Amino acid sequence: MNKILLLFLATLLFACKPKYEEEITIPEIEGHIAFLASDDLKGRYPGTPEDVQVTEYIAGEFDKAGLELYGKNGLQPFDIVNETVAGPDNHFRMGDTEFQSGTDFTPFSFSQSGHVAGEVVFAGYGFQIDDADTVWNDYNDLPVEGKWVMILRGVPGDQASSAFVNYSEDRGKALRASDQGAAGVILVSGYSFDPEDQLVELEGKQHPLSIPVVQLSRNGADQLLTGSGHDSLSHYESELTRTHQPSSFSTGVEVDITVDLQPVKIEAANVIATLEGSDPVLKKEYVVVGAHHDHLGMGGPGSSSRRPDTIAVHNGADDNASGVAGVIEMSEWLKSRSPARSILFATFDAEEMGIIGSKYLVENSPVDLEDIQAMINLDMIGRLNEERQLQIGGVGTSPGFRNLLDSINRNYGFDLTYANEGYGPSDHASFYARDVPVLFISTGAHPDYHTPDDDLSRINLEGEQEVISFAGELAEALADQKERVAFTEAGPKVRSSSRGRYGGITLGLMPDMTYDGTEGMPVMFVTEGRPAAVGGIQKGDIIVAIEGKSVGNVYDYMERLSGLKEGMSIVVRVKRGDAFVDLVVRI
Repeated sequence: MNKILLLFLATLLFACKPKYEEEITIPEIEGHIAFLASDDLKGRYPGTPEDVQVTEYIAGEFDKAGLELYGKNGLQPFDIVNETVAGPDNHFRMGDTEFQSGTDFTPFSFSQSGHVAGEVVFAGYGFQIDDADTVWNDYNDLPVEGKWVMILRGVPGDQASSAFVNYSEDRGKALRASDQGAAGVILVSGYSFDPEDQLVELEGKQHPLSIPVVQLSRNGADQLLTGSGHDSLSHYESELTRTHQPSSFSTGVEVDITVDLQPVKIEAANVIATLEGSDPVLKKEYVVVGAHHDHLGMGGPGSSSRRPDTIAVHNGADDNASGVAGVIEMSEWLKSRSPARSILFATFDAEEMGIIGSKYLVENSPVDLEDIQAMINLDMIGRLNEERQLQIGGVGTSPGFRNLLDSINRNYGFDLTYANEGYGPSDHASFYARDVPVLFISTGAHPDYHTPDDDLSRINLEGEQEVISFAGELAEALADQKERVAFTEAGPKVRSSSRGRYGGITLGLMPDMTYDGTEGMPVMFVTEGRPAAVGGIQKGDIIVAIEGKSVGNVYDYMERLSGLKEGMSIVVRVKRGDAFVDLVVRI
């Protein structure tokens, strides 16, 4: 009797379990995208309640397909520092004068928190330039070590036509002061730079310098200068503009400044589930199928929206609800196919912030990275055009990829555009940096990319169905092949120029954009044949100095490169393990 009852209950529970369609169908694709790209989800911004709804939806779909969810609920949470805010302990004291935070002074977003007391020296515009066109050194014979350096923002004269514009950024000026040994920097807006003298606002998350940096109002700067017997700030601004000659001096004024910047963390999450392989030996190896599920939220300044002045839901139907729909549909189809190897399905959060979710996954992988045979990344697969053009990147990361893709395509007739490179602006780059063969599938960019117009109505559902089917067959073939998927580094084979697409010097490496500290810039990947590789820089190195000037993070690295010229030989110091190595790199 008990066995009959248990059988009845099991049958009843099975009947009540939500069903899914094993085949890749247009109604299901449309349903997934309609939900993920709905106005109700407000653009799927990481760390929001809507982001939670997204991750719960995807985990629910994986569960319905009968996959094994990661952990208790399929979610792999992680924290993101989304912005910094001024804490309660920001102080600026000059003798008996206490300047008011937010009114008289404010820290910059790239400032380091900390307390520094010391003398103030005035360093004009904070330039240190010595090239064929311009010679200007505000630090010549100026005692800077351990002191606060006051610097005018901008350039002398008209900003738009100035020859100094490339040296005018606030962060770059503060970094140059740090190079001289400054303990902190006080930036002040001259009249030509900002007649209204507005204090800067803290903007999102910034990679910090190693020293505190604040903005002081002109009134505060005048109190500091005239109170110690010097002329007003406007006098020095006028003289610098008129003479185009440095004018630097010690003020004799002691200040006591504390900067208190506090990170604001949000919790994001990857969604992970596994389909166990059917082969008793090969099931210990994995093929990863992934896509990012986040987008730009409501857009606005600093959001990567191509309409930064528009606050509206950036639905992201193609970017990347289409890819998530593909991962879900592939999970259901592959479940019915019983592939030999196991398949790890993952959707990544915070891709738009710099592939943060996928980087977190590879650094905290639920499986041994050496057991991952390949990673297939679906990003923007919903706009197949009339020419049936399908872009596939990473083809050079394994010697068998091109023939396999050509073979599968015989049944589809796509116009395949191949790119060999394994790195690129999406989540597959995180896996490629760990020597995993990758394939990046996309139908390409379009005018609606990163705008509020990326809607469901513009998705080619029939085309997406074909792309998902193609990707499903690809995943199955990789999971079923008996031999391991060989990895090869894929990048330019010869060095043509050390200049990037916008004219700036590049070394040919992929920096770790997510590192928030000040101890160096981690190198995620080095491109064969480019200056970094030729000079001996390796993946995993941490660049700590260029030409003897410290590099604390990617912003410092970019600033150091901006002062270099093609044809130079430079010394790059890297930390490799516990040792420091000096390498000569010719650019």
